[in-house]
Amino acid sequence: MYFEEAELGRRFRTPGRTVTEAEIVAFAGSYDAQSLHLDADWAAMGPFGGLIASGFHTLCLAWSLWLRTGALEGTSRGGIGMDEVRWTKPVRPGDTLTSEVEVVDRSAAAKRGRGRVVLQHTVRNQHGEVVLTFRALALIASRGEADHG
Repeated sequence: MYFEEAELGRRFRTPGRTVTEAEIVAFAGSYDAQSLHLDADWAAMGPFGGLIASGFHTLCLAWSLWLRTGALEGTSRGGIGMDEVRWTKPVRPGDTLTSEVEVVDRSAAAKRGRGRVVLQHTVRNQHGEVVLTFRALALIASRGEADHG
């Protein structure tokens, strides 16, 4: 998607991905070493009644799902931030996540040939429950970028 095609309200739906217990534990072991993500026995007695994925793991999964759409393949000029990250429900082993991504804002960038786009991500589990929302701010190429080097 080039900047010119990033119309307000344009939506994308990602493919789904099922989260495994092994990956929850592996991610947590490297990046968010808390018992509720690492120790199934402890987690069973904890506040969520079982092992859950780190919120940061869920955010990374959501980003990976978005990239799989190919919407920014060849046009991405980098991310410039995230806003309003909200983890609304825990993600558990066996959950299948999908995401809907909507263009909610756009503006020309300071550097010619590209634009700034705000993408609202809404991530749901297999029951349709929202587990994560966030806004990603991205720079994407315009069709004329090559002419403006």
